[in-house]
Amino acid sequence: MSIAEPILLTPGPLTTSARTRQAMMVDWGSWDDRFNQLTASLCEQLLAILNGAATHHCVPLQGSGTFAVEAAIGTLVPRDGKVLVLINGAYGKRLAKICEVLGRSFSTFETAEDEPTTAADVDRLLRADSTLTHVALIHCETSTGILNPLAEIAEVVEQHGKRLIIDAMSSFGALPVDAQKVPFDALIAASGKCLEGVPGMGFVFARKDSLAAAAGNSNSLAMDLFDQHAYMQKTGQWRFTPPTHVVAALHEALLQYNEEGGLPARHARYAANCQALMEEMGKLGLRSFLPAAIQAPIIATFHAPQDPRYQFKDFYERVKAKGYILYPGKLTQVETFRVGCIGHVSPDEMHQAVAAVGEVLREMEVLEI
Repeated sequence: MSIAEPILLTPGPLTTSARTRQAMMVDWGSWDDRFNQLTASLCEQLLAILNGAATHHCVPLQGSGTFAVEAAIGTLVPRDGKVLVLINGAYGKRLAKICEVLGRSFSTFETAEDEPTTAADVDRLLRADSTLTHVALIHCETSTGILNPLAEIAEVVEQHGKRLIIDAMSSFGALPVDAQKVPFDALIAASGKCLEGVPGMGFVFARKDSLAAAAGNSNSLAMDLFDQHAYMQKTGQWRFTPPTHVVAALHEALLQYNEEGGLPARHARYAANCQALMEEMGKLGLRSFLPAAIQAPIIATFHAPQDPRYQFKDFYERVKAKGYILYPGKLTQVETFRVGCIGHVSPDEMHQAVAAVGEVLREMEVLEI
């Protein structure tokens, strides 16, 4: 990679392959049969990743992942429903904000940013409030990289007869979820994350019976997943102008995903990236925010060096000049920065990135290095 084409060590957008970028060089007609077949193939492949074809529909939606999260809440939670939002980072807080803006009743349960929500927490909360109808969970909280115990929480939610909505934006395609073993009403992800497509399309895996019962729930025209699915089933087309180039890029990215070996191989590469990152950053004296037991191989948060000569903006620009884009911290109480482990990158490139970080910190004369 040249400096003009930096490696993105972020949680998305992220570094894509030349083949994926090349797929965007073709213009598609939105009503064209070939494009409709591309969309149908895409949804079929996505459903296969989580073994969901028997029980769930894949409903694609234009926009970022947050668009799809809002669409899922607005469509699948009835207007008289109530959502328990589990929070241990910025994206859990965003879920709560979505409920507030949509006028859905909700309550929140917040743990520290380095503390996973537990199934016991959820069990206690559902016992205490019989008016709750849904639980909303961030699988991998991108603000730190923390992994919440999805399978255990899903089991408790089902035992209580409630519905689970999962924001799997940063985990889908890399961390295993089997729709036949983990009960959920909706799982939400996007094109520009672990599937290594480009941003611009979200998708919701919605339980078939729940989606069928969702007519009239949404107070948005554009984000009504019931209407989006019904129209696609009837015509094969998107309701409104589709992100054609994004769809084509994701279709090509999925071909490469399967060539690589699917989810097990993608997870293994990301895990190797994360291990290389942790080991090399540790050698520089940079401490991870999370303990290894709850660190997902998606993005890692590091404590900023405790030195007055360290300023993130200067650090960021210097690392960028060496060909690597990092990510600012998302925490409010602790100064941190983040490094993504996902995208079309290898452990060798992670070693090279950390070497660049070390060079920059020496150039900045940060004392700890």
